[in-house]
Amino acid sequence: MTLPRQRGLTEQAATTATDTACRLLRLPSIRNEFADIADRAAKDQMTYRGFLAELLMAECDDRARRRSERRIKAAGFPREKSLQAFDFDANPNVDAATINTLASCEWIKKGQPLCLIGDSGTGKSHMLIALGTEAAMKGYRVRYTLATKLVNELVEAANEKQLNKTIARYGRVDLLCIDELGYMELDRHGAELLFQVLTEREEKNSVAIASNESFGGWTKAFTDPRLCAAIVDRLTFNGTIIETGTDSYRLASTRARAEHAEAG
Repeated sequence: MTLPRQRGLTEQAATTATDTACRLLRLPSIRNEFADIADRAAKDQMTYRGFLAELLMAECDDRARRRSERRIKAAGFPREKSLQAFDFDANPNVDAATINTLASCEWIKKGQPLCLIGDSGTGKSHMLIALGTEAAMKGYRVRYTLATKLVNELVEAANEKQLNKTIARYGRVDLLCIDELGYMELDRHGAELLFQVLTEREEKNSVAIASNESFGGWTKAFTDPRLCAAIVDRLTFNGTIIETGTDSYRLASTRARAEHAEAG
């Protein structure tokens, strides 16, 4: 389709032509924001180059935002969590400076692991999801899964002769977030399949895990001591270990709200 071009377009004709061109060129942000940016440009007496730059940057910013949203959605997080929403004062075991360093995602660039260890309610899953979200916003491919769900998927893939394909799919993402690892007992076959995924990613792509069991208690989930030791080795080599403690700040927050309600 060729748009008619002529000099001296009226304001209405120029607006219509711009709208049509943006549709053809698939520039939805410019199409939506053109009128406001044009009015601001006239008010601020922008040059033509300045006006063009404003239009293009609006499109670039919106595309970056939509890419981040797609990556976050593709990660499969069960709920929204952010670092800004984490109460560091309520859980002094979690060092804010360490978390802010992790939020830079340098560890993901280097393919290093992260382990969040602590009791229920101490913020492990919150931190796992929040750091995964930060990574997705910075352009990394992220995947979140529960440990048992991952193992079940691997077992099904093995039964259907799709194991290599499934392991390769989990191997490609930049950051694999595994929640509730060590929480449920895994049979030897399931543990071996999980080990294959970790081996596929070793020193290439990062794995972040959250567990309510210390490494010494993982023998309850991985009943083969040698396999358990190998898995721990894969998840800790050159990695960061954060112990979130034993005091549930979630429970403390619930009690505080109840006491406040009673006082009221």
